[in-house]
Amino acid sequence: MSDQAVVETATPSLWASLPVPSSAAEWIARAEQVAEILAEDALARDRANEAPYAEVQLLKDSGLVTLLGPSAFGGGGQEWVTALAVVRTVSRADASIGQLLGYHYLWAWAVRLVGTEPQIAAVEELYTTNTLFFGGAVNPRDGDLTISEEGEELVYNGRKSFSTGGRISDLTVLEGVLDGTETHIFAIVPTDQPGIRFAGDWDNLGQRLSESGSVVIDGVRADWASAAGFENKVYQPLTYNSLNVPLVQQIFSNIYLGIAQGAVAAAAEYTRTTTRAWPYGGDNKLAATEEFYILSGYGELQSKLWADEALIDQVDRELSAVLHAEREALTEKARGDVAVRIAAAKLRIAEDGLEAATKVFELTGARASSNKVGLDIYWRNLRTHSLHDPLPYKKREVGEYVLLGALPAPSWYT
Repeated sequence: MSDQAVVETATPSLWASLPVPSSAAEWIARAEQVAEILAEDALARDRANEAPYAEVQLLKDSGLVTLLGPSAFGGGGQEWVTALAVVRTVSRADASIGQLLGYHYLWAWAVRLVGTEPQIAAVEELYTTNTLFFGGAVNPRDGDLTISEEGEELVYNGRKSFSTGGRISDLTVLEGVLDGTETHIFAIVPTDQPGIRFAGDWDNLGQRLSESGSVVIDGVRADWASAAGFENKVYQPLTYNSLNVPLVQQIFSNIYLGIAQGAVAAAAEYTRTTTRAWPYGGDNKLAATEEFYILSGYGELQSKLWADEALIDQVDRELSAVLHAEREALTEKARGDVAVRIAAAKLRIAEDGLEAATKVFELTGARASSNKVGLDIYWRNLRTHSLHDPLPYKKREVGEYVLLGALPAPSWYT
């Protein structure tokens, strides 16, 4: 029986007879169980580069997919501070699956960001009751999908270069521009339909199981009534609507922190069990764990990650408070204040995480570069995803905030 088959057939028995976790601590413990399963063959699955259907089923079986869903519909009823901690925990073991879960949470929350109250209730009941998984075709670097209006229906057409989670999703979030206007319209549609065609062309250095390949949208229809945030074909904007970008950026920070923590933990275990002391230094040690430069190196890396963790934890709490407050109450200043903190957290963990994922090779020794050890997966994953948007722009946002009191202007990347 293959590892994938073991995941598919064995995991439901772990949780099927258990109640839904009722506290943040219980949900994080559940995520740790999932991470332990994923860690067993994360490297082998990364190299096989097959669509992670079994891994997504694992997320469903564990209940993590409905963590943010209302408890009235069988969901966890948790807040974003817990969801972000869960994404981080899963990412320590398998950052591709952590990314899929983080994006799922983002798209599941999209209806709360821009939808009407009836739309929120309908979507949350649908995905929570049926344990559905979200993907999205909303890459802003491509041209917008076009939307034509046919009576009471909207028809989406176009192509997106990136569609994280699309091929393994149940529901897809679409975003496009209505013909002859500058009006952007989000809609949620079933993924399994002829008009949504995934190329399966994601074959990158890292995050190899994130299913971030291209997609063609060909005549996909959605009812006007499902156009997120529209009532009688009119949209009433709120500052809250623009929280999708700060939210996804903070998801990134938690993925990066999870990767860096995983790298240091894996390297430390290798150092304890396998790395040899250097016999030509004039002060020979019996074990690598006695080597000054190794102790110093781990001390430096861990100190930086503890500082990053403290910042990210605090920003998680700040963002979660904003997300769970009244939508109409959010001001531009409150949105900007949390956005600049998110920028600071992201640029710190991206730089410190890349340093950690690189330096672990110096602390483990030449034999740790063997492919069978697999320490490269941490650097590959973090290097790939941290190219999402240029860090110097995040530094500029923080600098403008400090020097000029300027808030980041809402955009597709701030």
